[in-house]
Amino acid sequence: MEKRKILLFIPVFNCEKQILRVLNQITPEVGALIDFVIVVNNLSTDKTEESVLDYFKGTDFPCNFALLRNHDNYSLGGSHKVAFNYAIKNGFDYIIVLHGDDQGNINDLLPYINNSLIEEYDSLLGSRFSLKSKLVNYSKFRIFGNYCLNIFISFLVFHKISDLGSGLNLYKTNYLKNKFYLTFPNNLTFNVYMLLYGLYAKSKFRFFPLTWKEEDQVSNAKLFSQTKEIIELAFRYLINPGKLFSFQDNAYSRMKYESDVVYSRTKE
Repeated sequence: MEKRKILLFIPVFNCEKQILRVLNQITPEVGALIDFVIVVNNLSTDKTEESVLDYFKGTDFPCNFALLRNHDNYSLGGSHKVAFNYAIKNGFDYIIVLHGDDQGNINDLLPYINNSLIEEYDSLLGSRFSLKSKLVNYSKFRIFGNYCLNIFISFLVFHKISDLGSGLNLYKTNYLKNKFYLTFPNNLTFNVYMLLYGLYAKSKFRFFPLTWKEEDQVSNAKLFSQTKEIIELAFRYLINPGKLFSFQDNAYSRMKYESDVVYSRTKE
């Protein structure tokens, strides 16, 4: 079987306290499965970039890497677009998304890579609320609220949804090649658009359980306003999914998702 070329994308914004723990997840065993790592700094205002730079310079990191800095603050969705474009341009077969805030663990995804299950799906989506998931220090209120929201959205879209967007996902690059994602908003609903588009396009995806923790992370999500926005989006999908995804060109797709290479290492 021909070797699969896998890119690991780690988006960071003010993750100074967490990013080194995320990078430490990339053990030699993990590095053997991954061809390249990009850490995409979305103009952090703390010392995230310096921490990553010092780490890369001071350790024998087990795979090739690049630290990128966005030209502008593109929000989380925009950083995804930077990375998706990078994966397509550089001929990767798969892209893994692992948020830089150390809530998820890449080891949850490894069994699906090792048994070649990734070849059967366009995307594998991490689910914090699957029955086999483990939530550490997650408030019971948020767990209950997410369960209720997932059930309600599942009813609206006629498909069982167990998470509307976690920080550990895998996408097949062939699935992304037409760059449908460029028209999606760059805010925290980006993953919801990705999920609903997957349903609309009849792509093949599945959820997988996660171990998810909350320690010293700072959430950018405004719980009630974001929930309202997600429900409105699901209703728009229910009423006319074709219209929701009919945009070929809009303000988001016209943006330049550009970044500079701050530091990199490539060796055979």
